[in-house]
Amino acid sequence: MRKYEIMYILNASTEEAVRTETIETLHKIITDADGTIEKVDEWGMREFAYPIEDMTKGYYVVITINANNDAIVEFDRISRINANVVRHMIVKIDK
Repeated sequence: MRKYEIMYILNASTEEAVRTETIETLHKIITDADGTIEKVDEWGMREFAYPIEDMTKGYYVVITINANNDAIVEFDRISRINANVVRHMIVKIDK
């Protein structure tokens, strides 16, 4: 298991219920693959530095996790195809 920090941005125009469901779905990918979520930090709505796909705002979430490579690959795959996820970034934290 390695330690990672993941930041993802959700579409600002999604409803609260859909946003919560998307967050739970993304976190479930990690826990289903025997990973653990150490910390969840929801930054909330933030302005973008530049427009992304005609959007100027997004809902930011940062999580710190312990997971294996399979969980990270699956999280990356699902984040790319989920229409509610605008951008995501996965960073391995070295010890």
